[in-house]
Amino acid sequence: MDIARITIAPSTASQVHDWLRKRVQRGDLPPGMRISETEVAAAIGISRQPVREAFIRLASDGLAEVRPQRGTYISRISVSAVLSARFIREAVEADLARAVAEAGPRDMLDRMADEIARQHRADEAGNVEEFIDSDDRFHHLLAQAAGQDAVWADLERLKAQMNRLRHLSMRVFDRSFTIGQHQAILDALRQGDPDAAEAAMRTHLRQMLAEVPQMAAAQPDCFTD
Repeated sequence: MDIARITIAPSTASQVHDWLRKRVQRGDLPPGMRISETEVAAAIGISRQPVREAFIRLASDGLAEVRPQRGTYISRISVSAVLSARFIREAVEADLARAVAEAGPRDMLDRMADEIARQHRADEAGNVEEFIDSDDRFHHLLAQAAGQDAVWADLERLKAQMNRLRHLSMRVFDRSFTIGQHQAILDALRQGDPDAAEAAMRTHLRQMLAEVPQMAAAQPDCFTD
């Protein structure tokens, strides 16, 4: 297990879980890698108990699997989980887009525009991590503009597998295409056109339907049904 890039010192099971979850989603801990309670605990400087609890939570997220007598391994990306999360996101965020187009606060739209500008810069710099972080902030701002901040927290819990795919696909596919879709959403919101905003959001979130089979075919060892 690669522990060289550990740069934080979490002290609770929740912090360890959040840190491991982020590393799995970003691909730092790839599918099939064996992770060791002993190594993680020693690297962070804590006892094994919170690490063990974090591993259990990671398994409940579908991001790791405990194999009796063999250890804990990072799970492969579940295609069915990705598609389920995408389906839910489309249903929820299409409604959020309609709500914001009808009566959303204008200052939030300016902040969404700022995120699109950050995405352009991250794309030009080839900074995939910053691009995805900004992508998340763009969608989070939409939920906030609709007065549904808690909805984003629920979506975050659902899209663990989807985030893993995004970190793979954003290194392969044209990120400027995603930026253009974000701009189309924002334009419809600024125009106060609920139908156009909903349509733009649905188009954006359906892009993954084409990406999933391509990524699964290109990297079969990383995926499972």
